[in-house]
Parts: sequence; structure tokens; C-alpha cells
Amino acid sequence: MSGPASSPAPVGVGLVGLGTIGTGVVKLMQRNFDVMRERLGFPLRMVRVADLDTTRDRGVDLSGIRFDADAAGLVDDPAVDIVVELIGGYDAARRFIHRAIESGKHVVTANKALLALHGKEIFDAAARKGVDVAFEASVGGGIPILRVLREGLAANRILSLHGIINGTTNYILTEMEQSGAAFETVLKRAQDLGYAEVDPTFDVDGIDAAHKLTLLASMAFGAELSFKEVPTEGIRGITPLEFESAAEFGYRIKLLGIAKASPEADGVERIEARVHPTMIPSESLLAKVDGAMNAIAVHGDAVGPTLFYGAGAGEMPTASAVVADLMEIAREIRRGRAGRVAPLSYLPESLRPRPVVPLGEIEARCYLRFTALDRPGVLARITGVLGDHGIGIESVIQKGRGRAGESVPVVMLTDVAREEAVRRSLALIDALPELTAPTCLVRIEEEL
Repeated sequence: MSGPASSPAPVGVGLVGLGTIGTGVVKLMQRNFDVMRERLGFPLRMVRVADLDTTRDRGVDLSGIRFDADAAGLVDDPAVDIVVELIGGYDAARRFIHRAIESGKHVVTANKALLALHGKEIFDAAARKGVDVAFEASVGGGIPILRVLREGLAANRILSLHGIINGTTNYILTEMEQSGAAFETVLKRAQDLGYAEVDPTFDVDGIDAAHKLTLLASMAFGAELSFKEVPTEGIRGITPLEFESAAEFGYRIKLLGIAKASPEADGVERIEARVHPTMIPSESLLAKVDGAMNAIAVHGDAVGPTLFYGAGAGEMPTASAVVADLMEIAREIRRGRAGRVAPLSYLPESLRPRPVVPLGEIEARCYLRFTALDRPGVLARITGVLGDHGIGIESVIQKGRGRAGESVPVVMLTDVAREEAVRRSLALIDALPELTAPTCLVRIEEEL
């Protein structure tokens, strides 16, 4: 008679970086240990954690887990089957990930900045060693958007993607719109509440959103794409007047990451990929996404328009994505085969260079805010320059009247125009003696 069946051996996890997200990963794996085991059929266990700070109390039980500052030792530990990298940044994270791959360890990371810049070399190294690199938490926090692109919409040609993919900027824009306060005031409020970093550059200048869009566009269009190729603008130039004007025209302002399929040029397949403040119709679903929330609208040729909404950051939403990746890889370890789905959705040999359409070639309607002395003939000179460059005017509003020597804002909506022509026009207009400040330009997206 055979004895009782032995319990299946656990899959061991090693975590490098016990910050906010790392702490959430430990909490979630402990809290939902039984649920995860019931879904996997075997235990997934945190066996080792490494962090430079080994004294700070994170409010999580680390008993039974080896905890020290030896990240290299963690990577080399045979009890660790999957390495989770949550230290962020470039150099150290890159070294640890490559070391893990060369040691035959699978990797889970939330490091969108690293993957947006060095993703190809990391994925190529993983393919050579037959291990997986999973990164669901790098875009959209708890929204499983990367899994959607890799699997849920795998039968579709993706036509377009529009994303609110940075919670900090969405919070700031929402607060500016609702309170009428200036950017600097709301930024300070966001920093006090912990929504914005002490140095908010990556968020407010659009860099974080561009990192995420690089990954999304690569997966949506099978493109070999680097973050450096994505035209990027932030939200520093947006004033309360933009929100007032947008409302009058039926729009709201969001920082969007936009990617679209583009017609071939000279036989070369291209894509649009850009990050910038955008006016979108107030009745659209994306326009209703407020505060620190994220949302990504994806349009596939078969499924049509879809929208994915949720918390784009935070300890537990992001931990949810990290642990989901761990579970997926753990299943593959048990099956004895990695690479069930290519990390960027397309097989590596199918990825190809897809040049990004230069921003100057983009055609769109635009919102323009001029700051000009209130003198006769100024508006005619402005519209004359625009007309000389083939740019039609849809609407014009002058905000108030200025006393002698004072400037007033004049806002316009243009017809669809080529950005290169708009930029040439603005260079001439801003050089007029009656213009007292650089013109603010916000692009308009109608079809989301």
C-alpha cells in the first residue's frame, strides 16, 4: 500500500528591493498564500529578501525569510527560482537582472525605465538562456494591460492606443481644473500628499509616461522601439485658463500617451508614438478618468474600442501585478518550459524597426493661446500668418479687455493642420512686437 502523497515542493521567490512595492509583494503573498496555492496546485513562497536598509520596520512579518543586504547572494541562491527586481533605476537593476538571467533564473520587474531603454538586450539575453522576464507591473499598476495586449487581444491588429498612464499628472490636472489653482500650487499639494516626488521631473515632464508608452507601442505594433524615439512634452505650461477654455469648447485636458498605426511612407511601415497634454471630448470615457487613476483605451480591428481602468500605482495594486507575474512564471517552471508567450507579444524574429512619425508630420486640430497687447489689428495679423500657412480657424475667443499697455489672452481652435505648418506660424507670430509671451499649443484628439 502506498503512503500519503507528498506535498509539492514550493517555487522559491527572491525579492531585491523592499521599498513600498516590495513590501506590498511580501504582504500579498502572505495574505493570499492559500488562494494562490489553490490556483497553482503548489506553494509559491518568498524565501529571501535583499535591501540595503535592513533595520527599518516595514510593518511586515519577515520571519522565516532570509533578509540581508546581499543581493548578489540572493540571485545566486539555489533556493531562489524567480528573482523580483524592485530597486528601480538603471545600472544596478540592469546588473542584477543580467546576473539572474545568466544564472538561469526567471525575472519579474516593474522597471519600465530600464526596459524602455534596454529592453531588447534583456529580452534577447533571456531568450538565449531559456528564461522569462515578466513586467506587468511596469505599466498601469494593477491594470493587466500588458497581458491584454499579449493574450486577450492577440487576434487583433491594434489600430490605436490612448492612455492616461501617469497618476501624478492626472491628479495634478484634475485638481487644477477643479480648483482653478496654478500648476505650482497644485504640484506642492501633490507632493505634500505623496502623489508627487520631491523631484517631480519624470512625472510632470512626461518621461514616465513615455517609458510606459514605449512598452505599450512595442507590444501593440511589434515594433523595435526605444524611449528616445518618442516625442515627449509635459504639463508645466498648462494654466487655469486652458481648463476654462477647454470647458467652453467641450473638452477636458489629459496627459496622454498616444500610439497609432500609420500609413506606409516610401514603403516603410511607421507608427505614431507621442506623449503630450491633449484636449479630448468631455463625453469620452477617458475624459472621465480623474485623480490618480489610470486608463488605457485600445482599438483593435476585430474587437473595436476597449477601455481598461484602475489604480495605476500604489503598494497593493502594483504588488497585485507583480505577484500575478510570479504565478504565471511558477506555472511555467512546473511545466518545465518557459516562453509560453513572447514578452513583447510578437515573436522576437517578428519584431522589426517601425520608425516613429516625426511630430511635424502629425495632422490634428489645435488649441492655441496667444498673449497679446490689446491693440487694433493684432488679431488680424495673427490670423493672417496662420492663413498664409494654410491653417484655418474654427473658433476665436478674446478673454477680456486690456487697458493701455496690458496684454490679454486670445484663444483659438484651428481646423486640422500639419504640425510643421503650425510651428512655423507660431515662430513668426511669437516674434510680433504685440505678442508678450510664447504661445501655448495643446493638440486635440477627437477619436479615442
